[in-house]
Amino acid sequence: MDTQYLKNMIRQFLAEDIGHGDITSEPIFPPTQQGKAFFIAKGEFITAGLANIAPMVFQCQNESVICEGIADGTPVKSTETILTAEGPVLDLLKAERVALNLVQRLCGIATLTRLYVKEIKDLPVSVVDTRKTTPGLRSLEKYAVRVGGGHNHRLSLADGILIKDNHIEACGSIALAVERVRTEAPHTLKIEVETENLEQVQECLDCGVDIIMLDNMGLDMMRQAVELVANRAILEASGGVHLDNIRAIAETGVNIISVGALTHSAPACDISMRLIEI
Repeated sequence: MDTQYLKNMIRQFLAEDIGHGDITSEPIFPPTQQGKAFFIAKGEFITAGLANIAPMVFQCQNESVICEGIADGTPVKSTETILTAEGPVLDLLKAERVALNLVQRLCGIATLTRLYVKEIKDLPVSVVDTRKTTPGLRSLEKYAVRVGGGHNHRLSLADGILIKDNHIEACGSIALAVERVRTEAPHTLKIEVETENLEQVQECLDCGVDIIMLDNMGLDMMRQAVELVANRAILEASGGVHLDNIRAIAETGVNIISVGALTHSAPACDISMRLIEI
């Protein structure tokens, strides 16, 4: 992750939350009063962002704050202390909500991703995310997917060529869309095409497509697609993937399974902050 980009983003988050000032805390605490904050887990989950993102939030508020957070990817249980932050009480309180909001979200994504990865850990297939992320938080959310053991799909539209149903419908055919892309695309980029049936899979093979997405296909059709492709292209299963069916999808022989739920449906983990005077 780009540290400078993240710091700029976090400063905006802090400015949004603090507004013209913390009118509750500022009358109560002098700027010199020191305190120590503890982030406490209120459930079982996989950590993400406690060793890097939360400390960055506190230090963007006041660079003198000293933080120590638990390593990413660590399974924790309820009541465990997962981060400590020491510095001016005012700054700990001003940064509290932003830090908690971010790590609760990231831990939730890492935890959900770990569940998906665990279901197919013994099979030669990768779990990847999608662009179904929270605007402004994509780099962080995709980072949390990696912490959970998953892999990243495109970070942005500039990262890879993916010809989807709307491209095909508006253009007229897969073949024509692929031809037009090839005239402009750098030779270093692979071409992926979304398909809905075996006829489209065959059209992709005829065009020499690198990656074929099998979108919302049933298991029988996916198995037929795997047999038809016969390792001539990478196969990505997408759409309708859940914890209760990901293993069956993986067993069809596809290479990649993309799961939008990793980022758009991960529940936030429950974390609280406790503060003491020192």
